Amino acid sequence: MSTFQINLNPLKEPLGFIKILEWFASIFAFATCGGFKGKTEIQVNCLSAPGENKTVTATFGYPFRLNQASFHSAPNVNVCKVNWEKHVLIGDYSSSAQFYVTFAVLVFLYCIAALLLYVGYTNLYRESRKLPMIDFIVTLVATFLWLVSSSAWAKALTDIKVATGHRIVEELDPCKSEVSCYFVSVTSMGSLNVSVIFGFLNMILWGGNAWFVYKETSLHSPSNTSASHGQGGVPPTSGM
Repeated sequence: MSTFQINLNPLKEPLGFIKILEWFASIFAFATCGGFKGKTEIQVNCLSAPGENKTVTATFGYPFRLNQASFHSAPNVNVCKVNWEKHVLIGDYSSSAQFYVTFAVLVFLYCIAALLLYVGYTNLYRESRKLPMIDFIVTLVATFLWLVSSSAWAKALTDIKVATGHRIVEELDPCKSEVSCYFVSVTSMGSLNVSVIFGFLNMILWGGNAWFVYKETSLHSPSNTSASHGQGGVPPTSGM
């Protein structure tokens, strides 16, 4: 059983260096999505008092259960005698958002574990037939899940922008009969756009890293690996 011994050389090679990039990219992915808070505002003009404009606001954020984000006005302000707290935004996009963030956090934890293995148990990783193969399988699965989660989150983000944009005026019941409503603004979703970009960037990183992980497995050079194991030596490495 190999003992823990720090060896920073793997970090200078593609396998370890790309893993560091994956670690940072996963942080940006879940932080830019999970930490978002925003609001959408509409201006209300009471039919009984033309020219008197007031603002109502709906606050929303991760995990983007918009159907729980009710409108509210300033404290102690009666806006056209409408109970705005009974009216909410439309849609529930929590499944896509939580899937994306949860997967990014799991990837973050896996990268830490993999880096500890590369740096602290270098010989164990290189001498083992199972560890590189497990790493390779996880890399392929992660690449696929980055594609799925990023695509789902990108679609959900598009729907969120629509649900919190100017079309909300058309959906609110009071705006159809009781009052005149005008869309004012919605918080910029630039950070959410960045989260989508980092999702697909992660997919590219993991897909590219699959080759370097593959080179550590017995699939790349089975004859040499088997021979080295038969002689009790350390198998030659070509990527790490």
